[in-house]
Amino acid sequence: MPESRRPVPSATVSTWDFEADVVIAGYGIAGVCAAIEAARAGADVLVLDRTGGWGGAAALSGGWIYLGGGTPLQRALGFEDTAENMETFLTAALGPGVDAAKIHAYAHGSTEHYDWLTGCGVVFKEEFWGEPGWEVPHDEGLGYSGGENAAPFNTVATPAPRGHVPQMADKRTGVRGAGYMLMKPLVETAEALGVRAEYDIRAHALVTGPDGRVEGVVARRFGQDVHVRARRGVVLATGSFAYNAAMIETYAPRLLGRPAAAIEEHDGAGILMAQAVGAALAHMDATEVAFFGDPQMMARGILVNGRGQRFIAEDTYGGRIGQAVLIQQDNAAYLVMDMEAHEEALATETSTPYFRQPPTWAAETVAELESDMGLPAGALTGTVDTYNRHAADGADPLLHKKPQWVRPLDGPVAAWDMRGFTAGFTLGGLRTDADSRVLHVDDAPIPGLFAAGRCTSGVCAGGYASGTSLGDGSFFGRRAGVSAATEQSLDLQ
Repeated sequence: MPESRRPVPSATVSTWDFEADVVIAGYGIAGVCAAIEAARAGADVLVLDRTGGWGGAAALSGGWIYLGGGTPLQRALGFEDTAENMETFLTAALGPGVDAAKIHAYAHGSTEHYDWLTGCGVVFKEEFWGEPGWEVPHDEGLGYSGGENAAPFNTVATPAPRGHVPQMADKRTGVRGAGYMLMKPLVETAEALGVRAEYDIRAHALVTGPDGRVEGVVARRFGQDVHVRARRGVVLATGSFAYNAAMIETYAPRLLGRPAAAIEEHDGAGILMAQAVGAALAHMDATEVAFFGDPQMMARGILVNGRGQRFIAEDTYGGRIGQAVLIQQDNAAYLVMDMEAHEEALATETSTPYFRQPPTWAAETVAELESDMGLPAGALTGTVDTYNRHAADGADPLLHKKPQWVRPLDGPVAAWDMRGFTAGFTLGGLRTDADSRVLHVDDAPIPGLFAAGRCTSGVCAGGYASGTSLGDGSFFGRRAGVSAATEQSLDLQ
């Protein structure tokens, strides 16, 4: 029998195993930021995590955190940005259907959030990485992380790099990378404030009072039920539903069979717990899609679909390419390059050397390559002829790749079969307001219940930019902590 998600009446709880003013489920980026702000607001805070320690997906991530509007790091490196400019980009890139109030709050609160993070001990090195890439290869603190400087967004808003990366030497993403160096000082800050933590304890249902107010959680620890009382509020920071196969099939079926770019603890538990007390959902079909191609190679070549046609500017954000491949091109893509472009790409540094595999096909001419790939005669040659005609003038009038990457393909050519080179995670979740209160299906806040991070629908409604998960998770995690701490205390006997 699966664990019940239905709320447990507080009247049936005879003994509380743990108590706190604010109880937070999940000790990743949203949870730790909620804990800090709740503690600073005077609340007694308890964090529960189902694993043996803090960190969650954030500690295993590459560490991009999306900040802008003129942060001290941006200014120190000579980049101009404004909150309005950031808001314009996010509205265009993260939609359709973005929550305008959240986007506005996030963009206009971004510089203060940067100061808050550095005040907690997070370090950003004053160095810029301007090459195409999924992540910075060293310990540079700033880079482009969402296609801000590529078509179509470079004509919508003034390009500015907003991917901030906590400094860490000899980092190893997935072990102890820049994400770890974001989490570590934040957890140390929380501990210094007296935040308590209990590990190996998995929340699975909410406790509610007779008026529907959330008063605590029911969890499981080593096979036993544990009841945790929250005198002011519960914050859900339990991550996405990327590893819940039934929810993926129901809400985001395009990700079926695709490796989840998340952690196994992201099983939708917080979403299901809140649904059981009437919580509304938003953008459950929205997904980030990673594309396992080397950005240095893609920028110098052309990407074509199963019909041999280009479909996107190859120098744009890799997540945007991944979404286009999976959602619009039946998960089919091929990278075509000539020898000179390939050699140039291999001479560059990259954080993803495992993306640099030998080509699937190689030929002396495009016509031969087209035949070897099994494409109809004229499909690929027509594409390359059109591309080369304009590339001779350094232009790409079809898809507007930046001139620095535009050069005719000449001489021997090769192609990489990149069908199925996608993985993803979910972006949708609980519907919350800008103060991180979980909203009921009738649009009213559910008393005593707050949420932040990937278990909510944050600033991303469809599109994505690297750093927005850690960005809005930390930003709205802080708001969840403040909101929960300032709820009226309960006088439960």
